[in-house]
Amino acid sequence: MPEGKIIKALSGFYYVLDHNQMIQCRGRGVFRKNKITPLVGDAVVYQAENNREGYIMEVKRRKNELIRPPIANVDQAILIFSAKEPDFSSTLLDRFLVIIESNDITPIICLTKLDLLTNEEKTLLMNFVNDYEKIGYQIILSSSKTKEGINELIPYLDGKISVFAGQSGVGKSSLLNAINPELALKTSHISSHLGRGKHTTRHVELIEIESGLVADTPGFSALEFDELDAENLSNCFPEMAQRSGECKFRGCLHVNEPKCAIKNALENNEIADYRYQHYLQFLQEIRERKPRY
Repeated sequence: MPEGKIIKALSGFYYVLDHNQMIQCRGRGVFRKNKITPLVGDAVVYQAENNREGYIMEVKRRKNELIRPPIANVDQAILIFSAKEPDFSSTLLDRFLVIIESNDITPIICLTKLDLLTNEEKTLLMNFVNDYEKIGYQIILSSSKTKEGINELIPYLDGKISVFAGQSGVGKSSLLNAINPELALKTSHISSHLGRGKHTTRHVELIEIESGLVADTPGFSALEFDELDAENLSNCFPEMAQRSGECKFRGCLHVNEPKCAIKNALENNEIADYRYQHYLQFLQEIRERKPRY
């Protein structure tokens, strides 16, 4: 049977790309019985009734998957955060980073709307940039208006499945339009009352850009740690993960335990205090999470 990749899911249909041919497929009834939901990015086996329609017969094993946005087999996540309108939030960025790190997906941080900043605001933002670069994160400074950073971002997309994710209104669609104006993706202005954008992207779809596939995903402003255990949270903070083996106690949560390498690094200013505070905040959320039955 032929194989392909789901590049769009909409209204119960899955659009499977097989080389240069697009097949509109439905899922088999047994998928629902077995609680299998095909996702954009899935490699699938399908059976074609003709050159345009068919049924998905099998979903191949995934290397990873995200719940929000619902997508599978992602190579990297381009985390889009605006410098202003809405204002940059290190707390929200760290939420995204934890989710991405926990799924073994490579994150790339892209800060947009640099043209809106005053010199003083840009200086403050660069302090955050320096902190994240020291950790080892790749950061791209961009502006869809001035085209700053666009050429720097394009090579990262080649040959990869990338997900563009971030809070609503930060300029994901505008950035993709700047990379390829022919896309003409719908954008919207920020609500001055709410301080956030409207959800202009309604579904997940893989778009061919350069030699890669990019997912323009619905914006969202909340991330829960539903699949993450307290013991594994520090592994999603690279600066903590590389030091956790030096703690005296195995399974150290880096809160009140004696001879904790993380607390020692914090005292020596080797770990940013706001990153550690975010860790404590997320840890508390995980501990207070209601058990699922």
